[in-house]
Amino acid sequence: MLLERERCLVAQFGRELVRAGLTAGTGGNLSVRDPATGYIAVSPSGMGYDAVTAADAVVVAPDGSVVDGTRRPTSELAMHLGFYAARPDRHAAVHTHSPAATALACLRRPLPAMSYLVALSGRDTVPCAPYADFGSQALADAAVRTADGCDAVLLASHGLLCLGADMDAAFQLAVQLEFCADVYLRCLAAGAEPAPLTKEQMRRARERFGRYGQPKKET
Repeated sequence: MLLERERCLVAQFGRELVRAGLTAGTGGNLSVRDPATGYIAVSPSGMGYDAVTAADAVVVAPDGSVVDGTRRPTSELAMHLGFYAARPDRHAAVHTHSPAATALACLRRPLPAMSYLVALSGRDTVPCAPYADFGSQALADAAVRTADGCDAVLLASHGLLCLGADMDAAFQLAVQLEFCADVYLRCLAAGAEPAPLTKEQMRRARERFGRYGQPKKET
């Protein structure tokens, strides 16, 4: 099977999306890019995540043409392709319809530096892209343009998209930003805007995250 490892990751983390409460039904989508070939394994359109197997994931070329697979690729394929073209250093994307991040996106508000965890996105603020029809090239263009190098972007009245060097990084970013969005909304519901961290505090957080966790093993 072409890109078997990447297709297995798409199936595995699709199930994780549901278990983590980051989507409902068939909402959201995922992809993993193989740096060696440039081919991308993407989730199939309109299938329940618990039913998706590695064979259901679709392999596409950078131009979106199907290289291997029998399913129709995700309706947000253009958005995934757009981000990979703009960010050659990122090899996985996770698009969620998680409740708190989506609520914030419905308010058309960015996620500010209310927690050091926002620094995981690579920026002080996670921006919110303007609304465009789902699955459209307009949405893909708006998302890439608004992200402007950030590893995450809110999609107005839609959801959240996160990038990572690998699937685990993209997924964990989505988890952490959903937590931050939930806390931010709770602060707003309490009637107050949370105190923002300074640019210097966020810079130090990003620096410390660069040393966080266990060292990666040489392969």
